[in-house]
Amino acid sequence: MSHKRGATPTVGRQVARWVRGRTMRQQVSMGTIAALALLVLLKMFMKGETHLFVASRTSHAVGILLLLYKLTITKTCSGLSMKTQELTVIFLIMKIMCYFTLLSKIHVLLDSISLASTLWVIYMMRYKLQNTYMQELDTMPLYYVLVPCAVVALIGHPGWQSDIVTGFFYMYFTTIEAVSVLPQLLLIQKAKLVEPFTAHYVFALGVARFFSCANWISSVRIQLAYIFC
Repeated sequence: MSHKRGATPTVGRQVARWVRGRTMRQQVSMGTIAALALLVLLKMFMKGETHLFVASRTSHAVGILLLLYKLTITKTCSGLSMKTQELTVIFLIMKIMCYFTLLSKIHVLLDSISLASTLWVIYMMRYKLQNTYMQELDTMPLYYVLVPCAVVALIGHPGWQSDIVTGFFYMYFTTIEAVSVLPQLLLIQKAKLVEPFTAHYVFALGVARFFSCANWISSVRIQLAYIFC
């Protein structure tokens, strides 16, 4: 037993300990570099826009798994924003509706799983773990996000093969997705204390949003090339 306790830490633990010892700015920089490196690797080994979609869904899945652990094992939703979860439900519903006409059914399946998981998180926060929900700190109204995103979508949507309505909703849910983490960040700022699993969830969410934005930029570029060529 004493030998096990005194054993040399594994490489993974040593790296994790070293990362935790860095400043927040250094951790953010390293996370950004890692995300860019992953993006390059996915671009090398996967074709088309699939690599961006897979990276986004994988990062989001990691965030969902962290939430599942936090809610089922630790029995608390302290530090989590229900507003962010509600915004996630909104853009996922619009995304699934658009994907029926734009993309393959695998996109619909994966986002349907994410939608079901997010609805379960909201259920747990609202009914099972409501005593640990920081409602007094989660005060950002949803229209603060939904209205500006609608304006952006109305002005900037590229259209999809002359389908203005579908193009608007595509731009709308993509914009909401990009900024849906704002209520969560605002809650963390007010709480002034971040639990480890909440911090890891927010990081995974940020990585997912990064790849989603990259996927959107790639989609718009392809669509503009289709329109003008």
